[in-house]
Amino acid sequence: MVRQIASNYLWNPSGFIRNPLIEVDSTTGVIISVSSYDSIDNCEGVEFYSGVLSPGFINSHCHLELSHLKGDIQEGIGLSAFAGSIGSLRGKHSEKEIQQAINYYDSKMWSDGIQGVGDISNSSDTFPIKSDSQIQYHTFIEAFGLRGINFERYETLLQSSHRSLTPHSIYSVQDSDFRKIVSTSNSPLSIHFMESQAESELFMKRGDLWNWYQKVGFECDFLHYDSPAERIINVIPHDRSIMLIHNCFVEQKDIELIMNHFSAPVWWCLCPRSNKYISNIEPPIELLRSNGLNICLGTDSLASNHSLSIFDEMLSLRDMPLHDLLMWGSKGGAQALGFKNCGEVTVGNRCGLIHISALDYDTTTLTPTSQAKRII
Repeated sequence: MVRQIASNYLWNPSGFIRNPLIEVDSTTGVIISVSSYDSIDNCEGVEFYSGVLSPGFINSHCHLELSHLKGDIQEGIGLSAFAGSIGSLRGKHSEKEIQQAINYYDSKMWSDGIQGVGDISNSSDTFPIKSDSQIQYHTFIEAFGLRGINFERYETLLQSSHRSLTPHSIYSVQDSDFRKIVSTSNSPLSIHFMESQAESELFMKRGDLWNWYQKVGFECDFLHYDSPAERIINVIPHDRSIMLIHNCFVEQKDIELIMNHFSAPVWWCLCPRSNKYISNIEPPIELLRSNGLNICLGTDSLASNHSLSIFDEMLSLRDMPLHDLLMWGSKGGAQALGFKNCGEVTVGNRCGLIHISALDYDTTTLTPTSQAKRII
């Protein structure tokens, strides 16, 4: 069965298309045709949605396995205290509670319009649910540990073509292990980067991270790189695609170092509501935009957010042009994760179809009352 769907506008990477008419296979969700109408009154059997149509959203950075921690950690406590809280909550919830939360929020992401997810895993907890999900996942198996990494454990978690190994961050993996991880695959990397000022301060042997590492006896063999950005360009091959997560304290010099090094695409993933939840800070969006960088959006986990909705992330940035937000939240994320069949409403894609309503048409921006609803 074919559904015919029309609206005032359709977003695509080149801009907004007026009066779109889209045919979709209702069984498979595959786009059959994209055209336009002259008069909607002459289109029999067409479903009309006032507003803008977009492809399904891409959550480029998520920790689905932490969904059971929703509401467990106080807001505004800072990154160091937040990380400590995650550790202290281990064992608080039963396996049944963990699985119920994973199952519920996988379904909730789908209903909230999310078509694809770059998901971080430190265990196999999410694997059964993701294998049967309507959502397309790429799972990043996240490696960290300043006392050395047990690669045999990670090999067990990597037994799927939709999973790849990545370092957690610039500050949580020793040099030889970091080099091993980034040189053994062609898959994109997903690395927490400049989420707090303490990350830069560590390389100057001061700040919260440095003090914590001194207290617990961690030694870092990578501080000779002088900065997080210097470590990236000295260790990660120039032809390896990378997604840098958070970027709250990135400066122009960091951007120039990184972009002058890489020949492969670099994606700058923003998780604004998570940054606000943890530390009440905001990423430097205008700096990233002014440099013409590839941007995508993530939610982080429910330990540091109130939902796993990319549209909620867009609403938190609603002063930005809607075209940019939809690029970051759909096509950008799909490209960053290597998803070929979503992120754009075009023939042959199984990209989902989202209806966005209650816009400010004068400025082409979202409003506090804007909503997004999955149609396909």
